[in-house]
Amino acid sequence: MREFIVEADGGSRGNPGPAGYGSVVIDAATGQTLAEAAEYIGIATNNVAEYRGLVAGLRAALELDPAATVHVRMDSKLVVEQMSGRWKIKHPDMKPLAFEAAAVFPASQVTYEWIPREQNKHADRLANEAMDAGKRGEQWVAAESTAELEAADARAAAEAVPSVPAAATKAEAPTKAEAPAKADADVRAARTVAAPSTGWGPADMGAPATFVLLRHGETPLTPQKRFSGSGGTDPSLSDVGRDQAERVGAALARRGTIQDIVASPLARTRETAGIVAARLGLDVTVEEGLRETDFGAWEGLTFGEVRERYADDLTAWLADPEARPTGDGESFAATATRIAATRDKLVAAYAGRTVLLVTHVTPIKTFVRLALGAPPESLFRMELSAASLSAVAYYADGNASVRLLNETSHLRA
Repeated sequence: MREFIVEADGGSRGNPGPAGYGSVVIDAATGQTLAEAAEYIGIATNNVAEYRGLVAGLRAALELDPAATVHVRMDSKLVVEQMSGRWKIKHPDMKPLAFEAAAVFPASQVTYEWIPREQNKHADRLANEAMDAGKRGEQWVAAESTAELEAADARAAAEAVPSVPAAATKAEAPTKAEAPAKADADVRAARTVAAPSTGWGPADMGAPATFVLLRHGETPLTPQKRFSGSGGTDPSLSDVGRDQAERVGAALARRGTIQDIVASPLARTRETAGIVAARLGLDVTVEEGLRETDFGAWEGLTFGEVRERYADDLTAWLADPEARPTGDGESFAATATRIAATRDKLVAAYAGRTVLLVTHVTPIKTFVRLALGAPPESLFRMELSAASLSAVAYYADGNASVRLLNETSHLRA
């Protein structure tokens, strides 16, 4: 019976952020690399990427020999402990992926071992190659010649020679000098080339958590285009804003899809949410994480007034997401961190449901930016009208889909 070692790794540049995985199948007796797999998977968390790498590695091993025993080595303690049955799988994103991994081989043929990151450099390299390719809009490309394959093996061996436990192999891992040359045709036949991810999850991912993102109605500051964040006067809706909220409520009632309503704690969002909730017969939950960015000393000022008074600070703010508005305001980077944490909390709480999030310009743009994996400067390239609707769906495999942006047809007479 053949014995394989599967080493797998996954990474996310942002967690969640642009993500990819890498997997390698090794002959336990000879140390020969038999197959590699790598793929850019779009926006996902580290844990999702790790699980996707495990599944790909197991499937590559299955194609080589369904009767083989497999020893999985990963630097993800979470995946190793969950797949070994020692830790419960509580997160809804992880359950379908763990089930998918467990279904590849019979449980009696697979063992798991945690290894330090420095011993998983081959798979880590593949994951980073896949993410780099995804960033360029390309797919990960497999080596096509014996020389390229041996050079890749040499780099991996120079970084770390795999240490194979006695329970998983009949021979010690070879050194770089001992590793036999591979037959070009055999390696190309076994090597796995992943197609670029299109963002679609498996058919059994279930209903996504869908966030319908509603910007609050107009306040007296809105038509004047004044900075109005979480650190200002906290204005209420104007008469126009209340009418807009009524129109939103009527439109959403006709659609009949909203199951829950969550609002920012600021007055204009709570008032908007209350008007819509009365029309839909729902309660409103307040979520602190949905508040608008704090614009510091710029609160209540127009863009022109800020440019006149704080020109250098404004220039820095427009160029750097880490820059704060004058007076210790909140940077776009800090807002993104807060929104990402709030998103994860709400996705877990409302899995499979359609939820109206009543919030503000910057949070809505940030939800969309993170879902698309777009750079921070994209915040300045989106238009969001008062009382507009946008929508993002979040699937169990960690992928997100932007379904709507700045819809305002419900506001027309």
